[in-house]
Amino acid sequence: MARFLDGRVSINAPLLGSIYTPLPLLNAPFRFGQIGLQTQGAGANLRVQLAGTVSVLLPPIPVGITIRVVRGALPSDPVVYLATYTLPMIAPSNIITFSTNDFNPPQLDQLTYTAYISSNMANVVRNGPENFDGFVVSD
Repeated sequence: MARFLDGRVSINAPLLGSIYTPLPLLNAPFRFGQIGLQTQGAGANLRVQLAGTVSVLLPPIPVGITIRVVRGALPSDPVVYLATYTLPMIAPSNIITFSTNDFNPPQLDQLTYTAYISSNMANVVRNGPENFDGFVVSD
């Protein structure tokens, strides 16, 4: 039976419209969430569940939005989730949700996970809500 070890939440913007932050550079990862999961005393078979939400305002043309989640703090660290969403301008705000797992990560005292967003177009604005959360279990 799985044993719960830790759970964390990173809430950057709790409500729609609670921030208005343009993405700074084309195709450059921008951090919107980071959590550190404590794993002291873990048994075998660590398993991590991660999920998040990010909302963006788009220019009036189709835009590619990439969500990248890494185990670590840098965009170049091991990727545990990577997806590009092509979003048409169909609503003032477009909400992207994602979920992923990391099975058998290294057994360290703390596992850090970081969520990034990037866009292939200019004039993309993060407008909330934004959150990133996860939990870790072991046998």
